[in-house]
Amino acid sequence: MTTPVTSGVHPTAIIAPSAILGDGVEVGPYAYIGDRCVVGDHCVIAMRATLERNVTLAPGVKIGIGSVIGGDPQDLKYKGEDTTVEIGENTVIREYATINRGTTHSFRTTVGSGSFLMSYVHLAHDCQIGNGVIIGNGTQLAGHVSIDDRAIVSGLVAVHQFARIGRHSFVGGCSRVAKDVPPYLKAVGNPVKLYGLNSVGLQRSGFDEAIVRELKRAYRLVFRSELNVSQALTRARAELQQLPEVMAFLTFIEESERGIGF
Repeated sequence: MTTPVTSGVHPTAIIAPSAILGDGVEVGPYAYIGDRCVVGDHCVIAMRATLERNVTLAPGVKIGIGSVIGGDPQDLKYKGEDTTVEIGENTVIREYATINRGTTHSFRTTVGSGSFLMSYVHLAHDCQIGNGVIIGNGTQLAGHVSIDDRAIVSGLVAVHQFARIGRHSFVGGCSRVAKDVPPYLKAVGNPVKLYGLNSVGLQRSGFDEAIVRELKRAYRLVFRSELNVSQALTRARAELQQLPEVMAFLTFIEESERGIGF
């Protein structure tokens, strides 16, 4: 029989003296909360989960069984600098996920609010994950990867360092993402290829039909015409409605450093 818990922190949990816990926090058996960790109100730290050090959880975050948050970056250049992990409000991180702290490149690894990271997800150092992002079971992100708001990355996906995945995009399972995935599109494969607009996702997110129509035109001009990318971008800016979503799509492609997977 386990010892009754009255404070919300199980008696077998270990809390570092420098850690700060908010109101209504639950900490399960054998969990560990390390140096300079800040746990916001009503967070839940499941049994055997670890917040190694320098982790900040906003209110309402849930950390699953056996997850390790705030471990040292897996980077040979790292020399013990003071870096962090920051997790946004109401984000859920399921069992056995690992999130490493940043390096001196950005000094932090971040996950936004309302995101959902499933079991065995790995975020390497300096990853920047937006709001409302869903990452499927077993997906692995190398260092410096960024995923913008409301993107969905399916299970068993491998993402190359410095790659970027745009907002409201969808990456299919078992893909290898070595190049950038523009916003609002579907991508799948090894290596990843583009398969048109993420129409179902945009519909579920309440996008207006006029916006979806212009995004489809932009996609066809850039990726399915006989124009090269530079020519297509110029023509798209001249011919398409100057909607914020269309401009964001075109700007993402223009600013891509890794290139776009066609």
